[in-house]
Amino acid sequence: LHLSIRRQRQMCIRDRPETVANFLAYVEDGHYSGTIFHRVIKGFMIQGGGMDRDMHEKTTRAPIKNEANNGHTNDNGTIAMARTGEPHSASSQSIIPVRNNDFLNHTGETQSGWGYCVFGKLVDGLYTVHAIEETDTKSHGPHDDVPIEPVEIINATSV
Repeated sequence: LHLSIRRQRQMCIRDRPETVANFLAYVEDGHYSGTIFHRVIKGFMIQGGGMDRDMHEKTTRAPIKNEANNGHTNDNGTIAMARTGEPHSASSQSIIPVRNNDFLNHTGETQSGWGYCVFGKLVDGLYTVHAIEETDTKSHGPHDDVPIEPVEIINATSV
């Protein structure tokens, strides 16, 4: 899998400084090598960056502040930080929506309104994302929507 992510550097740093620094630190540390897209939901999104092929979570840094209040939307081909129900819980995992998902957008600084912080947009490889979306999935322990055949991130680099 090779995805290119457009980094509109000035805008990204201005609107999402902690998110961009966090993602680039994981890239520089080699964290994403050998992780998988462990959650794939047709018509919604693909998620990865935190588990290895055996579905073991990789060690991460402390969670970061949610910067979804930046006006950017969770549209097809964007990349956003994945998180738990706690708005400020994102660490290494991200999601790539496979359609526009307005319900993931920031609507207010409340528990239910924070949304998911978009920090990039694919400029190449969207066909790969949609191919991953079509992969067959199963349950694996407590996890649903896990690809039957692992979809591995071989390497992530900053260019």
